[in-house]
Amino acid sequence: MKRILARKTPNKIGKEVRLLGWVNSVRDHGKISFIDLRDRTGIVQCVGQKLGEISSEYVVEIIGKVAKRPEKLVNPNIPTGEVEVQIKSVKIISKASELPLPIGTDGLEIEESVRSKYRYLDLRRPRMAKNIRLRSQTVSFIRDWLTKRSFVEIETPILTKTTPEGARDFLVPSRLQKGKFYALPQSPQQYKQLLMVAGFERYFQIARCFRDEDSRADRAYGEFTQIDIEMSFVEQEDILVLTEKMFTELVKEVFPNKKISQSPWPRISHKEAMSKYKTDKPDLRKDKSDKDELAFSWVVDFPLFTAQSSGDYFHGSGSAKLAPSHHMFTAPHPDDVAKLLEDPASVRGLQHDLVLNGFEVGGGSIRIHDPEIQSKIFKLIGFSENQKKDFDHLLKAFEYGVPPHGGIAPGLDRLLMALLGESSLREVMAFPTQASGATSVLDAPSKPSQEQLKELGIKVSS
Repeated sequence: MKRILARKTPNKIGKEVRLLGWVNSVRDHGKISFIDLRDRTGIVQCVGQKLGEISSEYVVEIIGKVAKRPEKLVNPNIPTGEVEVQIKSVKIISKASELPLPIGTDGLEIEESVRSKYRYLDLRRPRMAKNIRLRSQTVSFIRDWLTKRSFVEIETPILTKTTPEGARDFLVPSRLQKGKFYALPQSPQQYKQLLMVAGFERYFQIARCFRDEDSRADRAYGEFTQIDIEMSFVEQEDILVLTEKMFTELVKEVFPNKKISQSPWPRISHKEAMSKYKTDKPDLRKDKSDKDELAFSWVVDFPLFTAQSSGDYFHGSGSAKLAPSHHMFTAPHPDDVAKLLEDPASVRGLQHDLVLNGFEVGGGSIRIHDPEIQSKIFKLIGFSENQKKDFDHLLKAFEYGVPPHGGIAPGLDRLLMALLGESSLREVMAFPTQASGATSVLDAPSKPSQEQLKELGIKVSS
């Protein structure tokens, strides 16, 4: 007999069905017992006699006849609440030990290390299962939406070259070239610009990114996912309009219970944001306790430069005192190009940040495509000749006809956290890394064997 999913049982009244799933709960009422059976579509009540040894989270097969519940016993809180399955037979497929953590709560009261260790159980809780399914629907919507508008999805390398992008790189030793290291990408920044040189004009990628930076509620340690978008022959306005349209339609389709508070989205200069709100990611909700209110906004006209600090990649390079506010490929505002040599600290960049409910959920810019302006930027931030060589490949590519281009890279994890009103990125990730750097379930990082280190030509000092 073919399996029937729980959600389909209301369409099978009077028919015998075969169900497979987990025992969500068992209630023994003496002569009669109830099993709430759970599968990926929901829960259905099953009723029978002398069910034997059945406990919560057992995986079972139930064969029985679907019947209408008595009117006074209808459960309006679940889609299958008007029916029940009258059990003919129960088969135990696999037993379950007592769970080391409860899965019937929202889980926020449980210590993070415990949830991480048993993440495969933590994901059974309804809130987490719903979040992960909504994540999948979000990615699917965005992929389809962009593809229909002639964007090409292109994967870029995970093993790449270390370059300065604002955080520490994760390094990967090379076995074939001992003493040299790959870096895991902080973003596909240079590859997507090379794709514009290649003539694709519209690119996107659901990109895995890696940054060795401290964890916090709205920033994951280790790895995260961003929706990477790049376009040729566009101005900043084109990027903002496309992004606003995509996310407005996403909310309507995937999050219909959420309401965007203002449309078109407000655009605020960086100067105004800092003066009026004391932050460059203002929360513009009318009611900040309302999780269903979505206040999107744009922050634009950022300073192109910021003051160097001792931790900057650029620190100590001659007499330079400036560092890129975004990155060194962000184009200056066309009205401010003349100020690059006269008053560079006052130059605005064509950077745009997407803000939602007080979180920066995406950022991007129009890129520099003029080699002369790029050279000026390198000089202003004090690049040495060796530092310039880190970007020879990109500058060489720009010699062969580079179109004006720009883009945006919303962070999928942070976007979902803000959309769902969750307290942490880890609540919307299947297997997140803990704040301590430990990974879910697999106990990484771990020590390599001496054989592995020898093969790589590496010695570890304690």
